[in-house]
Amino acid sequence: MAKETLPDAVLVSEYASGNEWALAQLIERHKSRIYSFIFSKIKDRDLSDDIFQETFIKVINTIKKQNYNEEGKFLPWVMRISHNLIIDHFRKQNKVTFQRDHEEFSIFSRILDTGLNIENQLISNQIEDDLHCLIAKLPQDQQEIIRLRLYDDLSFKEIAEMNNISINTALGRMRYAIINLRKMIDKKQIILND
Repeated sequence: MAKETLPDAVLVSEYASGNEWALAQLIERHKSRIYSFIFSKIKDRDLSDDIFQETFIKVINTIKKQNYNEEGKFLPWVMRISHNLIIDHFRKQNKVTFQRDHEEFSIFSRILDTGLNIENQLISNQIEDDLHCLIAKLPQDQQEIIRLRLYDDLSFKEIAEMNNISINTALGRMRYAIINLRKMIDKKQIILND
């Protein structure tokens, strides 16, 4: 098989082993699509160049630290990184404010800005989508406690009575749900707030 036709997963593995040529191949193969995606959201060449470079800095750091495990899904993973960097850019530009209930549940920060413009709406929608996807991966009892507490706004006492469990059990499920969500967020490098 010619080096130019090696699958992304092989090139990633080669780069992780120290073959710099493999990274150059990956960038060359996907730069047009990634850059076009960034530019379509940013509409500024210089800023798009910066975000493109920052995207590949994150790619390099992740691969070199042996933290890459997307199993052959290199392009979607890189697109996700660039998308998160675009959201970061709009967050910093618009200084979107977040409210935290308290430190224990800071993962569920909500945007306060009532006059959501397109960029803020993009950020808000992405956060909600990311959160729903992550919650769906939790065990059923943890999903239920999050839905009842955060979306139905029930107290832990009400949740305990409704499910015929102790308040401590309800609190414990919420705690484990948050621990599991934080692990998934770290693993997938998802940015939910500043």
